[in-house]
Amino acid sequence: MRLATLVRLAALGLVAALLAVLVYRLVRGPRSGIAQAAKAHREPRVPATGFRVLWTGGAGAWPSGLTRPTVGTSLRLDQLRGYRLVVNFWASWCEPCRREAPLLAAAARRQRAHVAFIGVDVEDLASDARRFLRRHHVPYMVVRGGDSAVSRFGVVGLPETFYVDRTGRIQDVTEGPVTPSILEHELGAGSS
Repeated sequence: MRLATLVRLAALGLVAALLAVLVYRLVRGPRSGIAQAAKAHREPRVPATGFRVLWTGGAGAWPSGLTRPTVGTSLRLDQLRGYRLVVNFWASWCEPCRREAPLLAAAARRQRAHVAFIGVDVEDLASDARRFLRRHHVPYMVVRGGDSAVSRFGVVGLPETFYVDRTGRIQDVTEGPVTPSILEHELGAGSS
């Protein structure tokens, strides 16, 4: 019984340390790379980073005309040129990610004919991520993102969402959880 308590306390301490690092990076860490360029309206290209597919989503949540990747295979965002993308970095332990999950799921269902949603799960156990995805009925593709993806995108805190146009250029970034008005603005803003 005592060992189980120690293990729980150690896990809680690790989660607290990770949250402290994320908060520090959000408050003190300088924006870099793609996120900074997107915020400056320079429309950077989405990186050619490869991801491992963790979750394939629902039957209608993938753009028609594209071969749907299967769990465990690779997906590169730059291969999705020609489609508008919403790329959301998240983790199952992230409270703001939990709050925005129903909004993103509903938007993905509404926009499935026009926009491909991609979730990027970071700093998470695959089993925890899948439990989160089932609980929130996430209908879109989710991939595993490591430190290199976080770094290449310039992500400093979770959640963070990138909006990519049909040419593969990042148009904007939402730092923190999305809201209905943000999604309406970003998804209703043009058809490019």
